[in-house]
Amino acid sequence: MEHSERFDASGSNEGRFRMLIDAITDYAIYMLDPDGTVTSWNPGARRFKGYEESEIIGENFSRFYTEEDRKAGLPAHALEVSEREGKFESEGWRVRKDGTKFWAYVVIDPIRDNAGRLIGFAKITRDLTERRQAEWALRESQEQFRLLVQGVTDYAIFLLSSKGYVSSWNSGAQRIKGYAPEEIIGQHFSRFYTEEDRQVGVPQEALEIATREGRFEREGWRVRKDGTQFFAHVLIDAIYNPDGSIFGFAKITRDITERMNAARSLEEAREALFQSQKMEAIGHLTGGVAHDFNNLLMAIQGSLELLQRRLPRSDSKVAQLIDNALQGTRRGAALTQRMLAFARRQELKLAPLDVGDAVLRMANLLQSSLGPSIRVETHFPPELPEVTADANQLELALLNLAINGRDAMPKGGTITIGATKQADVPGLKAGNYLCVSVADTGTGMDEETLKRATEPFFTTKGVGKGTGLGLPMVHGMAEQSGGKLRLKSRLGEGTTAELYLPVAPRETAQPTQSIKTQIPSPINKKLAILTVDDDPLVALNTSALLEELGHTVYSAPSALHALDILRREKKIDLMITDQLMPDMTGSELASRIRAENSHMPIILATGYAELAPGEGQGLPRLAKPFSQRELAEAIARAVTS
Repeated sequence: MEHSERFDASGSNEGRFRMLIDAITDYAIYMLDPDGTVTSWNPGARRFKGYEESEIIGENFSRFYTEEDRKAGLPAHALEVSEREGKFESEGWRVRKDGTKFWAYVVIDPIRDNAGRLIGFAKITRDLTERRQAEWALRESQEQFRLLVQGVTDYAIFLLSSKGYVSSWNSGAQRIKGYAPEEIIGQHFSRFYTEEDRQVGVPQEALEIATREGRFEREGWRVRKDGTQFFAHVLIDAIYNPDGSIFGFAKITRDITERMNAARSLEEAREALFQSQKMEAIGHLTGGVAHDFNNLLMAIQGSLELLQRRLPRSDSKVAQLIDNALQGTRRGAALTQRMLAFARRQELKLAPLDVGDAVLRMANLLQSSLGPSIRVETHFPPELPEVTADANQLELALLNLAINGRDAMPKGGTITIGATKQADVPGLKAGNYLCVSVADTGTGMDEETLKRATEPFFTTKGVGKGTGLGLPMVHGMAEQSGGKLRLKSRLGEGTTAELYLPVAPRETAQPTQSIKTQIPSPINKKLAILTVDDDPLVALNTSALLEELGHTVYSAPSALHALDILRREKKIDLMITDQLMPDMTGSELASRIRAENSHMPIILATGYAELAPGEGQGLPRLAKPFSQRELAEAIARAVTS
């Protein structure tokens, strides 16, 4: 009775199953006979295959397959497998009524009667086109991403496991680091770090920071497969699982060695430019100071000389004070010469010079200046070429370098002076040079001191023990001679000063002889002399010195006044003029006068600080500050030449 009630409420079994099949629209569910002919058709089949029930029942299910699949016998094969194995399952392209294709998931189950005979097949098909398209899109995106990553050659892009082991490797990583994928995948990424970084735990620290903060970024040295190092920009991003646990790390490395070298070169160039501009500015300042200082010394020295001769000799204390003051002016004059040498504003008398002979001639001077605790050694190979240099300035430079070496050896030591021939010295124009070296065994210099050693007024000798102009003077003399000064030093290893000087051309080189310059005798003739100087102190001092020599003096404060005097006074025998004056320089004034009177003797009195290259050529010069004796000798040379 219960069974009948349940049967009545639900309808027949066939009706119940029919209602169930008809309610399913997302699956095509239909029956096939043993030959594959369609015997039933549900709404799901009609929805995505497009056939009405009346159109498809009685037709073979092979029409749902593509032409290629039918030719290959796939429909019959599906039924055969289903009958033999009890089930056929696959995915593939199927064809709708309108000819369009869809991607289908297909299951075919055999249907047997109670006796086990095959009476047909149950076929279930699902349209998976959208899922298939999504999978293809994902696969295509993944492939594109793989190709993108693999195609990048300027960046090393690879994955690390949570423990830091390499799990992928792109072509950029292979190019930059040198490892093929099979060589490095599975290896720990710490092998890319230097030994020093590994010892202090830098690789592990990078992963810890990336895990904690999600990102790690740094620059530093890394090691290639062949052991060479490169400077790298490194970025490590943490990759997390859905549950928040760490999955691994994405690591991007870029070789920025060239960029770093370029930045360093640019910084060095900027520093060199800044240093050059600074030294040029200091040079201009130094030259100007030397000019003004020379004028002051000129006035002091001349006045002291006149005072010395006019005071009675009986007062020995006053005479001693005047002598002391004159020595001070001479030391001041030597200081200005160093300043001018640094500023490269002094006039060098360049001529072929045998450096070995020059050092030999000054051997006694060197030993007496350095003291008994210093040993001097010389190493000059035979047949060294001559250099083009100013003999006096070179001797002064070598003496300065030797004294610097002595001061660096308070307990004594050895100074070695030598020379070697070199060609094409970096930083100098192509040609042959002689490297004259002065090496000591002293305390040496640290990098900062070495960098500043040739700066003017920089000294490590303490207050009152050095002017800071010795090395700048040598530096200036070398550059003005067409060479350069280079210092090599390390703390505790002494210092070597290398003075590069150009080798004298063969056609001008000749054996160096010690020639004594003939000093002309002062003339007895009394002259009418015109002095031109805009500094009243110098003008007064020069006039007083000339008048004491017995000459008649006309004094002009400018070039224009001098021209007026020359037009009025026709018997001027000689003119002594300063160089740097307002409106017209001394050399310009000389040119104006020589245009009208080519026989007029003219002396250019200058410290050379204000002379431009080529200016005042052919004019005898009198270096400020000058003594009365030097003034008399200059007049004698000018009148008798």
